[in-house]
Amino acid sequence: MYQPVLAPLAESLPLSALAALLPLLTIFFMLGVLRTKAHWAALASVAVAIAVAVAGYDMPAGLALLSASQGAVFGLFPIMWIVFAAIWVYQLTVASGRFEDLRKAFQLISDDPRVQAIIIAFCFGGLLEALAGFGAPVAITGVMLMALGFGPLRAATTVLVANTAPVAFGAIAIPIITAGTLTKIPYEEIGAYVGRQTPVLALFVPLLLVFLVDGRRGVRQTWPVALVAGGAFAAAQFASANFISVELTDIIASLVALTAVVLFLRVWQPSGGAEAFAKLGTEGDETSTAGGSAGPVRGSGPGGRVGTLDPRTDIEATREDITAGRVAMALVPYLIIIAVFSVAKLWEPAKLFLAGQDTKIEWPGLHGHVLTVTGKVSTATVYTFPWLSSPGTMLLVAGILVALIYRISPAVAARELVAVAVKLRWAFLTVASVLALAYVMNLSGQTITVGAWIAGTGAAFAFLAPILGWLGTAVTGSDTSANALFATMQQAAATKIGLDPTLMVAANTSGGVVGKMISPQNLTIAATAVGLVGKEHLLFRKVFRWSLLMLLGLCLLVYLQSNVLAWTLS
Repeated sequence: MYQPVLAPLAESLPLSALAALLPLLTIFFMLGVLRTKAHWAALASVAVAIAVAVAGYDMPAGLALLSASQGAVFGLFPIMWIVFAAIWVYQLTVASGRFEDLRKAFQLISDDPRVQAIIIAFCFGGLLEALAGFGAPVAITGVMLMALGFGPLRAATTVLVANTAPVAFGAIAIPIITAGTLTKIPYEEIGAYVGRQTPVLALFVPLLLVFLVDGRRGVRQTWPVALVAGGAFAAAQFASANFISVELTDIIASLVALTAVVLFLRVWQPSGGAEAFAKLGTEGDETSTAGGSAGPVRGSGPGGRVGTLDPRTDIEATREDITAGRVAMALVPYLIIIAVFSVAKLWEPAKLFLAGQDTKIEWPGLHGHVLTVTGKVSTATVYTFPWLSSPGTMLLVAGILVALIYRISPAVAARELVAVAVKLRWAFLTVASVLALAYVMNLSGQTITVGAWIAGTGAAFAFLAPILGWLGTAVTGSDTSANALFATMQQAAATKIGLDPTLMVAANTSGGVVGKMISPQNLTIAATAVGLVGKEHLLFRKVFRWSLLMLLGLCLLVYLQSNVLAWTLS
């Protein structure tokens, strides 16, 4: 039996926390400074985590390796299973030739790429996050922006930053429900608090997106529609989280924001769209000289041009032959995805049936041999195999329906499936390694040490609380996992200090949403989707500062809500 302790190194919590941070510092240093490929950085961090667990925490080497193996399997299924299926669905639309029609459909709303970034990355991406999560929105919206003429680095950066505000309520509010289950705080109360934090982010994210697409000029020319999108999303997220349904929050917010943008564009249009469109093909980024893949996953689309389109394409010409029927057919895959996920997640009989098919596996050699810090047998050593309830399986079902409706032959569908698997091979390794890292850190006690160290800061804890969620999501790629790691610790620390426990648990959730964009898991998903495999370090360097800036804003907001702005929570 192995039981971790909070301060294994000389009984010093700061020294132990520094040692526990070494795996994270390793992966961030290799990505951000050495510009190492993500799979090598992830593998190195796993090795460091195992070394710290064995040498610093006295965890038996066998248990450390078994912890890594369980995490790796979890990274492959369900995490990468979701991404694999999502990209396959996209490839089917390419193979059918319908993706070109989808591009035209979005141009019917606006031919301005800055507005398209808001519609696709923010509104549509938020809807996908609400239904699927776990990287699917980044994968799907990334290739959609590429098809509209965005350069790979700009497309990936845009979707990573956009995938923030919806994350807390993603996958039908699973992060919040998980926090409520662990802390015994009603998840509706946690959701209501989060609904008074993340809308502040949502208000500004569209402005940041147009800045990423077209710089200061883009903000000057498109700020009205960006504020409409952000304001509508924020207001709807607040209203749903507090008064309607925590589970439906992102679905409602995304649809309200999309509707608001469409209606607003009927009475107002931004200037400078043509110049911004021309800029997309000349982003001047480092992708041409940094090695790695040269394009997104490819299939067999019209004209032999797949996954990306010429940014100089005459927009007016592309709009001449589009019909309502073709637009409807182009939207079929996403309507099917929404329908499948709505039935599976919102219809209680289906939800219970699917969850009932999950297979729980007590990890051989590990389960029953690891205790928590409090001395209880760890339940984290039970692996759940959600073979039917996984969003990846639902996406697979959606893909099969798409193939049938589009009359794609089994041979073509299978060929695209194999092509995606080959393209994702390094992503499989990266994500498996990142989750192996997370499991070693969790079961050995390294994450608890870091959390306890931050929690020991007294009154300053209110300011620092979101950092725990940020760290947890950065490591695991999942706000749900971040809450599983730190929600109970946030609750206990808040109670001890005299702060509102619900506020601190909500802060953990909100902090996690801005950590997702720097997670190696999400970086790899984005890089793979747009054809930048091996260049994850470029994405990391692009989004890291925005992640820190948003985190700082959340820290300040939570601190103010703990005292002078406490009335906003009543």
